[in-house]
Amino acid sequence: MYTIGQIAEMFQIPISTLRYYDKEGLFPNLQRSGGVRRFSEREIEALRVIECLKKSGLEIKEIKVFMKWCAQGSSTYPQRLELFVRQEEAVKEEMRKMEKVLAMIQYKKWYYEQAIENGSEERIKEMLPDHLPEEIQALYDMAQD
Repeated sequence: MYTIGQIAEMFQIPISTLRYYDKEGLFPNLQRSGGVRRFSEREIEALRVIECLKKSGLEIKEIKVFMKWCAQGSSTYPQRLELFVRQEEAVKEEMRKMEKVLAMIQYKKWYYEQAIENGSEERIKEMLPDHLPEEIQALYDMAQD
């Protein structure tokens, strides 16, 4: 069993967040001893899923629905699966967006390295939009799509 402070440290989240999750019913079986919350491996696993779902874009109210489905047992497996299928797509879409962001950052990093080396941007501007070095051209094109 772990204290709320130990869990907060373990997950690098504020104690107030854990209290909020508890208040919202995300830890339905959380034990208390003398008013002190005691987290078991069950709550740790639940917290891993909660944090994953949050990072995937779900709000607490949606996570609460998921947790209710879990409490309802095997009859809700299809709903739970569908939730993870949707979130997988959402995360993949976010990753595609971030790949474009990364490509622009890498292109601009190269751009300014060259500008510093050349003392100006003129040579680079002459290469735009489609006469850049192959690797840089690929970054530029990805960032533009």
